[in-house]
Amino acid sequence: MKILSFGSLNIDKVYSVTHFVRAGETVASQKMEEFCGGKGLNQSVALAQAGARVFHAGAVGKEDGGMLLQMLQSKGVDTSYVSQLPCPSGHAIIQVDPNGQNCILLYGGANQQITREQVERTLADFKPGDYLVLQNEINGLDMLIDLAYAKGMTIVLNPSPMSEEILRLPLHKVSYFLLNEVEAADLCGEDKSPEDCLDHLVAQFPQGKFVLTLGSQGCLYRDAHLSIHQPACPVQPVDTTAAGDTFTGFFIAGIAAGEDVSTALEEATKAAAIAISRKGAAPSIPSRAETLTYGG
Repeated sequence: MKILSFGSLNIDKVYSVTHFVRAGETVASQKMEEFCGGKGLNQSVALAQAGARVFHAGAVGKEDGGMLLQMLQSKGVDTSYVSQLPCPSGHAIIQVDPNGQNCILLYGGANQQITREQVERTLADFKPGDYLVLQNEINGLDMLIDLAYAKGMTIVLNPSPMSEEILRLPLHKVSYFLLNEVEAADLCGEDKSPEDCLDHLVAQFPQGKFVLTLGSQGCLYRDAHLSIHQPACPVQPVDTTAAGDTFTGFFIAGIAAGEDVSTALEEATKAAAIAISRKGAAPSIPSRAETLTYGG
């Protein structure tokens, strides 16, 4: 069984600010740091750090994408399905405040240049039962879901950043949804409590297994037969940028390895807590050994 993470690769420029910039305001950054990021890259790194056999597919710029490929390779991720294109790589401008909260401006770049030919060539090497992990920072998600479903792959969707395009996807073909409260409410079409959102989503997509993250309140798991609440680990936040991606990678790695849902949720929660306590996106993601010994 293999895991294919088909997603974004970004160069993150992280600015430490006293508060997020408001309309018409100019703010001096206290510090600027550059990291490898993108939800696809972060989740691939998290999958690999959790011990999974993971392949990344996507696209980077020929001129500036080397650091992104090197980051993936240094973590044991196979990058043979990443295209190098004559355009800039995707990048993000990230503001981080003193409480570790962030706001992010994305530029798609090469992430928005995925072709059907690349998708078909990549999926040809995967089999029924292999996992496909997707986010919403590349183009062609509808095509990816349709073709992977036809092959019998297990499809995982993190619908972030949420957009109207997500609502037009063939979501009945998705096996696992990992989402936050805002994304869950948007999928429901109205503002509901987390529990009511999950009731609504399971009724609408009975094939789906849903993990709803709730920040300091932990997370909820729901499918047609099982309901679980996983408490959060207490932690002093430094940078929340990759917390959700870390959680996703560790949870899916655990499920793919045959762990029960409760165990996978607990390990993913610990991994996310460690990531929150560190700066950066991909560099903040812990190893599985760190996670198993974490006592927070």
